[in-house]
Amino acid sequence: MNGEPLAYRMRPRTVDEIIGQEQIIGKETGLYRLIQSGRVPSMLLHGEPGIGKTSFAYAIAGTVDKRFVTVNATTSGKKELEDIVHEAKMFGEIILFADEIHRWSKLQQDYLLSYVESGFITLIGATTENPYHDVNSAIRSRCNQIIKLQPLQPKNIYQLLDRALRDEERGLGEFPIQISEEQLLKIAHGVNGDARSSLNLLESIVFGSSKDSDGTILVDDQIIEEFLKSKGFNHDKNGDYHYDTLSGFQKSIRGSDVNAALYYLARLIEAGDLPSICRRLMVIAYEDIGLAGEPWKTILACDAAKQVGFPEARIILSHAVVELCLASKSNSTYLAIDRALADVRSGNFDDIPAHLKDSHYMGAKEMGHGINYKYPHDYPLGSFGGWVNQQYLPDRLVDRKYYKPKDAGNEKRIGAIYEKLQGFKKGK
Repeated sequence: MNGEPLAYRMRPRTVDEIIGQEQIIGKETGLYRLIQSGRVPSMLLHGEPGIGKTSFAYAIAGTVDKRFVTVNATTSGKKELEDIVHEAKMFGEIILFADEIHRWSKLQQDYLLSYVESGFITLIGATTENPYHDVNSAIRSRCNQIIKLQPLQPKNIYQLLDRALRDEERGLGEFPIQISEEQLLKIAHGVNGDARSSLNLLESIVFGSSKDSDGTILVDDQIIEEFLKSKGFNHDKNGDYHYDTLSGFQKSIRGSDVNAALYYLARLIEAGDLPSICRRLMVIAYEDIGLAGEPWKTILACDAAKQVGFPEARIILSHAVVELCLASKSNSTYLAIDRALADVRSGNFDDIPAHLKDSHYMGAKEMGHGINYKYPHDYPLGSFGGWVNQQYLPDRLVDRKYYKPKDAGNEKRIGAIYEKLQGFKKGK
């Protein structure tokens, strides 16, 4: 056995050896039948690191038995692409696998366009980023398919591990290994759908285990725990998955699902990104809880979490998340400002009423500014303080109603005051 990592040696050789991704390339899919017929469309593959993008491309190339060239966009230059194009012109179609394709400059991407269109190059690009954000639109338009690979389920990871243990040619089948089904499942559940990590972790566990007098490798739970722990939690704070996690976090709180919100919070805590957590919690407090609850409490919680830091901050954050999940909710103020912004941005505005204009400078009164302004504090209104009926909105917008109160939590009281004042304006 050579020194190549197990994950490299166990790459699927054809699409029939791909485990998982059945919804994309299972035997009943059009893509599977297309590839089996010898045709490969240009495509973009995206997904988390270790999810199998490179293996997917290798399996396709192995199925159609065409020349397959790989480049890494972080290191390849235009000269390398020119050499690949020259080879394609001389000997026919090449399947070009470009890893981290979003790293190519616009010049490099543009250079390939005509050769992809003409069929000299079949492009399979892979990226950990969202191709709709980070890949040149011209390249995207030449790719027949944009495919998001999904993290493998533990049952799929188990299949990969079991195959590697049985394969005597590429895997670990030549070694006498004593490992139970339960232990394989523990590994499968501990890698977060990362196929590459699972295989390389298995290899480390096997060769890190002790042997009995007969040379049998004895895998015990302690070794598995040790290597799983050392692997750590992989979470790219700048990647799409980070923002997807934040999105799931906010939507779970908005939907009052305490358990889902705590799960996403746990992932963000493990990523160690306290600023992102606090920023999102403060947005949630005012966007989704709003006047119905007490968003100021979240500000205090976030300030406290920042002061104490991890690991204790997890307690404060958990408290804040549960409270937000179960709080009464209103998005009335969020909708109100967006309605007002829509008027401003569409040009639907008018001059400020003269009596509201600044009158604290010489000549202001001669311009009519501030005249007839009524100071609300001079007009007591019960326990409310002071209020007087006068026009504040510009003439063209005088009847606009941006704020529409909701009958939820604390906003029931605030909304009732609003409606009463609106009634006073109409003389009711």
